[in-house]
Amino acid sequence: MSSKSLPVRKRVSFIYRAFGAPQTTLEMLDRELPPRAPGTFRVKVSHAPVNPSDLIPITGAYAHRISLPAVAGYEGVGRVVEAPEALSHMVGRRVLPLRGEGTWQTYVECPAHHAVEVPDTIPDIVAARAYINPMAAATMLRLWPACGKVVLLSGAGSSCAEHLGRWAIAHGATRVMGTYRSESRKGRLRQMGIEPISTQDLGTISKASALADIVFDSLGGDIGTHVLGGMRGEANFVAYGLLTGKPVTTGAGLRARYHRFHMRDHFTVLARQGMQAAFSEIWPLLAEAPPSEPRVFPAPQWQQALAEAERPGGQKPILDLSSLS
Repeated sequence: MSSKSLPVRKRVSFIYRAFGAPQTTLEMLDRELPPRAPGTFRVKVSHAPVNPSDLIPITGAYAHRISLPAVAGYEGVGRVVEAPEALSHMVGRRVLPLRGEGTWQTYVECPAHHAVEVPDTIPDIVAARAYINPMAAATMLRLWPACGKVVLLSGAGSSCAEHLGRWAIAHGATRVMGTYRSESRKGRLRQMGIEPISTQDLGTISKASALADIVFDSLGGDIGTHVLGGMRGEANFVAYGLLTGKPVTTGAGLRARYHRFHMRDHFTVLARQGMQAAFSEIWPLLAEAPPSEPRVFPAPQWQQALAEAERPGGQKPILDLSSLS
């Protein structure tokens, strides 16, 4: 422990001991903190978002990869409160505690080399959401460049789709279209330069699918299957989410190239180049065009935050964990 910090003894954590509906499965518990492991930072978390990628694992969708009991949450922002002596200068600095413990708790440990320092120009509510969706969007656009292409976003109301749409346009996409479920999303999509298509309008979705060079699909299920089936040869369908809870059905007559994208598959490459370097392109983009305004919930109101996450057209919820300090 650094001589510049005092030991923390307890923390509040959001834990699930079994798989099921997050509203009924999660528990908010006080727990003793174990001693900090060598080579790690202890971070006092201030804010953590409620993403679909946080909630879906609680349901058991990835049960084969999760050991119970588990702490929810995959990203957030906080300040270093304990550090190895050689890194004591980091105490007090804001970081993203990546690849450590679940972030829905007041204190987390993360490997020091995976912590990403946050620039002063980035507020907490933006930094808390800087990893999962922005990094995934930037990585997908490197793998499937949008310059000169027609892009269709299947599930354009998601946070990741917003980044994909904005940045595809900035990269030179000739046209970007996006499907939406809630009418409240329509105006924002237009504002970003994305042509909105209702998920109820299957005829227009079919036409858009036939035009698209690249589809980024966050939905899966019937809509994803419909889009994939309408695409032409040489086009690319990138499945990066499963918001419907159902996979895309791929038949024998498939013409487009089907790809599955999981951010975890690319983390080794990012870690090799250095996480600070990987984020050096993300921070300016977020400073210039922050994600949509979130709704911040004090952590004890976590059930309301989960309800907002599930509400069609709802604001993106963030847990304020500093309210538990």
